[in-house]
Amino acid sequence: MKSKIISLIVVFTSLQTMAQEKEPGMKTLGKAIVDKFPTTRTFDVQYEQLGPSNYNSDLFGNNFEKGRIESHNRFKAAFNLPFYASGSKKFVITTSLRYKYESYSFGDIYNYSSAQTYARDMKDYHYWAGAVSATYMTSLFKKPVIYNATVSVDGNEDDLQRLKGFVSAIIVLKRTPSTTITVGALALLDPSSIIPVTPLFSMNHKFKDSKWDMDFILPQRLLFRRELLENGRISLGTELNSESFYLNLNTSNLSGVYELNQLELKSGITYEYCFTPKIIAFVKAGVNNVLSTRITEKGERTNRYVYDHKEDAQGYVRVGISYNLFQRK
Repeated sequence: MKSKIISLIVVFTSLQTMAQEKEPGMKTLGKAIVDKFPTTRTFDVQYEQLGPSNYNSDLFGNNFEKGRIESHNRFKAAFNLPFYASGSKKFVITTSLRYKYESYSFGDIYNYSSAQTYARDMKDYHYWAGAVSATYMTSLFKKPVIYNATVSVDGNEDDLQRLKGFVSAIIVLKRTPSTTITVGALALLDPSSIIPVTPLFSMNHKFKDSKWDMDFILPQRLLFRRELLENGRISLGTELNSESFYLNLNTSNLSGVYELNQLELKSGITYEYCFTPKIIAFVKAGVNNVLSTRITEKGERTNRYVYDHKEDAQGYVRVGISYNLFQRK
């Protein structure tokens, strides 16, 4: 699931320059993409604070420890820039960079095997990723089609860790003033992927005689949005997010490079404010449900995990600001 969500965002990232396409339909599509995903804009910075939560974990299928995460925060920065576009703007090559810093502070932790309670120092982790994406736009049965191929590399502060890739095709089935529907497929070139090919679907619909619209992207989000105050917009709904980083471990049970993958379902409210056509800020708040947290050996499928933990729901607040170089009025 992590790969699907990240790959979906990378697909949309590579399409942002289509906002300059001469054909009105392509222009509308490009603007919709950067509107949906702040991380696809030229530069985006976000900070997230998550509240305390209790957890219970297993190691190699046996009870390992239980405890409390007192504080958990994330800082993210993203940069996207197209460096080549054909004269027709139908072929575009884009580069993307990502950086993330996560830190955890803990309360008391109980270890099942030793039957002892102990304290753990604050832990922090760095993650980075870079990608080069090639996108080609054409038509099929008189409908816009977008083909994409992406190669990405990621790692931590110690080293480059993994090389990944994917190809995708998306067709715009319907595009009217009130409704846009797309379908497609994504093939992951990653041996750790459980499902190598996955379907893609999105729908945006503006309700008749209403200020509200619905934004649905499978499997990432369901939001209901409307304009609020001058230059502002409010959104209510649920988003599926994934987080990951690498761990360099050297313990009696685990030694080497491992990967933590966490799947989260965030429900709540978002307010966005447009200071200028190029600068947009937002604040999100709500409840975060951790669906899965697993650690695997680097490159292994997530169903072959060595560590798994369950975590209570927690509150969260996220703020961010982004700048889009190519945005026009």
